Amino acid sequence: MTLHRKTIASPVGELTLVASDDGLVAVLWEDDAPDRVRLGTLTDTPDHRHLVQAERELGDYFARRRTTFSVPLDMRGTDFQRSVWQALLTIPFGETRSYAEIARQIGRPTATRAVGAANGRNPISIIAPCHRVIGSNGTLTGFAGGLKAKEYLLGLESRQGRLVA
Repeated sequence: MTLHRKTIASPVGELTLVASDDGLVAVLWEDDAPDRVRLGTLTDTPDHRHLVQAERELGDYFARRRTTFSVPLDMRGTDFQRSVWQALLTIPFGETRSYAEIARQIGRPTATRAVGAANGRNPISIIAPCHRVIGSNGTLTGFAGGLKAKEYLLGLESRQGRLVA
């Protein structure tokens, strides 16, 4: 199956969008670890409908004109990973959850570490908002885009609108 790719500029650095004909498969960071999300062969198709929609919606998000996304998603992972990623989609804009809260939400209250690992493999960053997951004590924890990007995204979504460059 062919996967389509488009690279866009954003306030948190260059993002690579990847889509299948069924939906968005990935939003990858400029310095993403090559083995974090395994995708196979990608073809540059900047006018692919899901990539165009994702670019438009991300642009609106960064401009503070959008708080939810409607681009179709094609999540690829294990059943457990997909359950975690689906839970991420339920975290409202401007709110955070802990790894333990996500574990309880998916019915696996003792799987906090596994939730953290699945969160780290989330291929659809920003749209499936893994940046909204924080440590139980409120600290910012690891993030594929880096803690500076996580802080920026949380600032973008905060009621105070504090953006850290």
